[in-house]
Amino acid sequence: MHTDFLEDFAAMSAHGATPGGGVEREAGTAEDHAVRAWFRGWLEAEGFAVRHDAISNQYGIVELVPGAPYVLVGSHLDSQPLAGRFDGAYGVLAAAHAAREVVRRVRAGELAAACNLAVVNWFNEEGSRFTPSMMGSSVLTGALPLEAALAATDRAGATVAQAIAAPGDALDLAVPPVAAYAEIHIEQGRGLEESGTTIGLVDRTWAASKRRIVVHGEQSHTGSTIMADRRDALYGAALLIVAARELTEELPAGMLHSSVSELELAPNSPVTVARRVEINLDLRSPDEGVLERADALLQERIAQIEERARVRVEQRLTHRWGLLSYQPEGVELARSAAEGLGLSHARTMTVAGHDSTNMKDVAPTVMLFVPSIEGISHNEGEATSDEDALAGVALLTEVTARLVAGELGAEAAFVPGL
Repeated sequence: MHTDFLEDFAAMSAHGATPGGGVEREAGTAEDHAVRAWFRGWLEAEGFAVRHDAISNQYGIVELVPGAPYVLVGSHLDSQPLAGRFDGAYGVLAAAHAAREVVRRVRAGELAAACNLAVVNWFNEEGSRFTPSMMGSSVLTGALPLEAALAATDRAGATVAQAIAAPGDALDLAVPPVAAYAEIHIEQGRGLEESGTTIGLVDRTWAASKRRIVVHGEQSHTGSTIMADRRDALYGAALLIVAARELTEELPAGMLHSSVSELELAPNSPVTVARRVEINLDLRSPDEGVLERADALLQERIAQIEERARVRVEQRLTHRWGLLSYQPEGVELARSAAEGLGLSHARTMTVAGHDSTNMKDVAPTVMLFVPSIEGISHNEGEATSDEDALAGVALLTEVTARLVAGELGAEAAFVPGL
């Protein structure tokens, strides 16, 4: 049924391919436009009508029941810089193959449809060129105003509006009512591989808090300024970076992930002490109490660092959420489908954010994982075995068929503002 999936995946992965076997397709770049054009050709060849909404989410649409709401199934084709082939892209192509098979069943009289069907490639899930991440699904669900998303800029000053206008796609789709959403993704961790499990049934997210932090110091000469007079913003930032990492060692093992993922400094001169450093600091935990304790400890460390380095630390909380659950009925639907296919499965949490974490807030949502080899992700070495990849496509097909048949409801539907 899905024998051509691996060939299609190889063809898709040629767009933005890197020497190390990965891809680089940041949102709205030429490489992203190229893979979207390839995907458009694939969808149209299979009978899907291709449309784009106002934030350039890309849809392959099939009407099965005139006037009925739509089941959306998909993920994202954009990537991090120098990234892996699977993150997001696997889920988009798996959705396309699943949808093609479900349409065949409906038209062959093997499946009674209660909903229509659309494959979706979300714009700018990664958030590496334009922030915030999960932009396309955030706009669709109303979590992010369209105007704010279109005005977001990259480091060179290009706006999202300019980037999505470049390929000339008509941004004219008024997104129809959504009855349900499904997404499959690589795990980006070791849990499934280490336990010998083929499918992860995602039932909750980790809790998280994210901050944009600016360390303010005073610009001075790296040679002549005596040490006692220095107010080195980079020194203060370095202490903060170390403190964030050390929080993971102070709290119960494995219960806190901390990262500093960006660093921008001014004036960034080889003979000048930095006056300003800006970083992005991310704390995540599967326990809300642990996250709360980590946040409190972080504030203590910041106060100590301000005194020690003679700097001022300005911080802005950009994101915070607790343990957020997916609909139990969606988890059970996926479990039943996996059982029917004889696939080993287990409930799991997602540490990373996905478009499904937005969609679950507005529509019944099913989120699935397949194993990642050695847990490698956001890296050219990212990989999933052919066997696991194909098992995931088979399961997503069954899940999509059940959703199209109306198993999670086909009447009450979310009406997007796009």
